[in-house]
Amino acid sequence: MSNRVISGTLLLLGLWGALAGAAEQPNVVWIISDDQAWNDYGFMGHDTIQTPRLDQLARESLTFKRGYVPDSLCRPSLATMVTGLYPHQHGIVGNDPPPPEDLADAPKRKQRSDPRYLQQRIDYIKHIDRVPKLAGLLSTQGYLSHQSGKWWEGHYRRGGFTHGMTHGDRTRGGRHGDLGLAIGRQGMRPVFDFIEMSVEQDKPFFVYYAPFLPHTPHNPPARLLDKYRDKTPHLPVAKYYAMCEWFDETVGELLDYLDDHQLADNTIVMYVTDNGWINRTNASAYAPRSKRSQYDGGIRTPIMVRWPGHVQPRMDETHLVSSIDLVPTVLSAVGLKPTAKMDGIDLLDEKRVAARNAIFGEILEHDIQHMTDPVASLRFRWVIEGKWKLIVPHAGRVPDAAVELFDILADPWEAHEVSAAHPDVVKQLRAQLDAWWDVSG
Repeated sequence: MSNRVISGTLLLLGLWGALAGAAEQPNVVWIISDDQAWNDYGFMGHDTIQTPRLDQLARESLTFKRGYVPDSLCRPSLATMVTGLYPHQHGIVGNDPPPPEDLADAPKRKQRSDPRYLQQRIDYIKHIDRVPKLAGLLSTQGYLSHQSGKWWEGHYRRGGFTHGMTHGDRTRGGRHGDLGLAIGRQGMRPVFDFIEMSVEQDKPFFVYYAPFLPHTPHNPPARLLDKYRDKTPHLPVAKYYAMCEWFDETVGELLDYLDDHQLADNTIVMYVTDNGWINRTNASAYAPRSKRSQYDGGIRTPIMVRWPGHVQPRMDETHLVSSIDLVPTVLSAVGLKPTAKMDGIDLLDEKRVAARNAIFGEILEHDIQHMTDPVASLRFRWVIEGKWKLIVPHAGRVPDAAVELFDILADPWEAHEVSAAHPDVVKQLRAQLDAWWDVSG
């Protein structure tokens, strides 16, 4: 056999080997709820809201009941999920950038109609361009990826996605998802079409499914609202309950699709919510101590990992995990290493999960205070170690707030502040917090 034939044969074998390797790589599906409290699921103990498909997913997954997101606001939280970095690391610390200085005291409508403010919005997206994103990292392994639902960082391609729904053009409504916000509420076809295309091309895929559910507007199907009307005297609460079940139904559609097309066994499904939500009784709006707050009603979430044949399903009631762990977990599963700045861990590494002693977070203003300085927007830092949760206010934004300490195992709704009784715990946790992110300078 000639050297040319041998070289050609080796080249073909190499190509076939690469394709086979890509085909063997696990698919990845992320399901991200939008504005849902940590206990608003059947498997988390809610006595009214019915979430049968999420309950089933929890039973089939390694389900961490003590999961958290670093910030209780959607944009920074979602950016953490796709980068594996804390908000102060990736630089996206609020939903909307500051207005021009001469309009600082003007009504928001006037601020946001100013062309300079539009430019601020466009410029702020550049933060996402400066950091690695999961979809982009997966592309080095041959993955195709699809964005749908909530997405703040411009066009989906800026998130490293090869495919998606969000155009992100700020001049035509591209603020936080635009066309992508139709997913779930108006069916699942764009996601299914993407998966079908990936399968036809024999490519592993990553699906980012972050529907605008159960987020406001709370306009559930009548059949679901009717189901909950007599479960509560408050119509806004009934609407929210129905929205949670509507979201659950869309999750079922996605999971059924994976089953029906024999994709489930080679697909890692991960679940998290972007931030919490406690519905007011008199309006479809969030109550205090939920979204945007430093309390567990805003930052706690179940986190699930399902990977048949690789992950043993169980409910973990003990260990602390965070959304900063999502990216490292996926990277480890596909044979890639986290970047040096990622503090998260592989949730499938039992020893590392057991060895973690604390998780951290930061609560930031809704309206960004400075284009590049995250400390300017900081309200609180928090740390959880075991049963203890310490909340430390930042004097620059909340000068009158007090340090708070809670035993969140005995007091999960943080009704009893106990810092005065445990000064030693406060001192020790404060030192950990400062070692994580020192903002004293």
